[in-house]
Amino acid sequence: MNTFFEAEARRLSGFGAGGGPERYNGQGEAAEREALRAKLLAPDRVSGSEILLRTLLLEGVECVFGYPGGAVLYIYDAMHGNPHFRHILTRHEQGAIHAADGYARATGKIGVCLATSGPGATNLVTGIATAHMDSIPLVVITGNVATSLIGTDAFQEADIVGITQPITKHSYFVRKVEELAPTLREAFHIAGTGRKGPVLVDIPKDVSAAITAFRYPETVSVRGYRPVREAKASEVQELLRAIEAAERPLILAGGGAVQADAAEELTAFAGRLNVPVTTTLLGLGAFPSGHELWLGMPGMHGTYAANQALLHCDFLLSVGARFDDRVTMRLDGFAPQATIAHIDIDAAEIGKLVPTALPITGDARQVLQAANALSSGIRPKEGAWLEQVKWWKADYPLTYRDSETELKPQYVLEMISRTTDGEAIVTTDVGQHQMWTAQFYKFKHPRSLLTSGGLGTMGFGFPSAIGAQVGHPGRLVVSVNGDGGMQMCAQELAICAIHQIPVKIVVINNRTLGMIKQWQELIYDGRYSHIDLSGSPDFVKLAEAYGVRGLRASDKREAEQAWQEALDTSGPVLIDFQVSRDELVFPMIPQGQTLSDMILEAE
Repeated sequence: MNTFFEAEARRLSGFGAGGGPERYNGQGEAAEREALRAKLLAPDRVSGSEILLRTLLLEGVECVFGYPGGAVLYIYDAMHGNPHFRHILTRHEQGAIHAADGYARATGKIGVCLATSGPGATNLVTGIATAHMDSIPLVVITGNVATSLIGTDAFQEADIVGITQPITKHSYFVRKVEELAPTLREAFHIAGTGRKGPVLVDIPKDVSAAITAFRYPETVSVRGYRPVREAKASEVQELLRAIEAAERPLILAGGGAVQADAAEELTAFAGRLNVPVTTTLLGLGAFPSGHELWLGMPGMHGTYAANQALLHCDFLLSVGARFDDRVTMRLDGFAPQATIAHIDIDAAEIGKLVPTALPITGDARQVLQAANALSSGIRPKEGAWLEQVKWWKADYPLTYRDSETELKPQYVLEMISRTTDGEAIVTTDVGQHQMWTAQFYKFKHPRSLLTSGGLGTMGFGFPSAIGAQVGHPGRLVVSVNGDGGMQMCAQELAICAIHQIPVKIVVINNRTLGMIKQWQELIYDGRYSHIDLSGSPDFVKLAEAYGVRGLRASDKREAEQAWQEALDTSGPVLIDFQVSRDELVFPMIPQGQTLSDMILEAE
């Protein structure tokens, strides 16, 4: 029995807005929980490090991913012997923050990571930017040198607050130990409300060592911070009237629909009014892939049906989608015939890129609940528009040229989707395999695709799967990686081996930087420059060196056998799928073109 998940099954902390008291069943466990809560809330005189640990437990934090160093040694000393505090030692700070990010995306809770000052903190920057671009709630805790040394270029000093201000929702530098508990309380509140995002808390070493009486704020109010949740009823009614008047309505659902936990409301709304739906990369799973109204993903590598629907709709409702350039392509060719309505928790996103006739600032779930409640008098759509989108979908499905001699990456993703029935949590890195996953894995549920959408971070896929598995110990988690991105955080294989975290690690190994090769082939006239990954390690041997089972497949028969063997194995497994080097992702719209300029397949 693996140690981490055995401990998780026995006892999880969960005392507050971010936690899970529901995990405690029965009077005995409830009493244990209340006793621990009372102990944590006791106004003892304790160190800043103990205040940090108590506050994290009271906020319901189940696991912290981190890496120690000199500036956080008081904090790590406070962890020693604490039976309630869970920490996973990653092998790199980037692995820690991506794991916290994956945990947050998969569970909807706030992910937490911890690093030391200087290089430890700066190693988190890519992960902070990744979470910021995709609106993922994190509390990022860094140590710093003592307050007396700030600004002196002391050993391992870095102004991490200044470095990360553009990529955090908010940042704190804690100057006094008395400020620590209320600061942390505010950090969790800001990270998890409104448009969610990463919040950084920088704690000097002397603050973590100082002693004071512990006081945990039961409530929190941040001056000037009043995130909007409820839209006006008049706005919702206007939206419904516009849909009723439209002949060719379309819904574009993005990551905001997932973050708002609005999938059920979105499915009911679209089904009730009989309006087709397309979901962005981060919105996949917000609407079931098997639903007859779903058109697939739009944009650069989207489906023909989704892009044609965007080109021809006369009314477009965006639900938590921010009109990213990979979705819209050239803006003058995006939804040219449509009146646009936009539901978003962040008013700054509305009208930022496309003219918006009906702006609705509010929580997507609440807005759709109100819309569903008011929609009973509206007749469902029928007729030529629905027949047209069905025709596009049926006549131009996603296809690829299969082979009996080469293993095609699309076949691998279809196989994984088929054998898991679309029920797995799937994480990806960035590149061709990411697009093939989005195209050929059939996502049924929200929070089942975890991928770096806005920043496009290589190295994200594998450690984020570790965080997702920690958040969902009983679910199947599959990490799909390219052979390039896999090498950026491969050291976290040690974590899977030590804790027996049963992630199934898929490497789509084409021995090249596939998406760069694709662009160089199609756009740069075949001038291939620095994309050869043929010197990469033997991934099976690499996995085995860390103590993880490794398998390899290079044709369909081997692929089916290796994948089934991985599914039958209780612990972590890495499968090296050696696929065609020259396979390209289609459809594709070249950068700078419009949605009407789709290349459907290789010439």
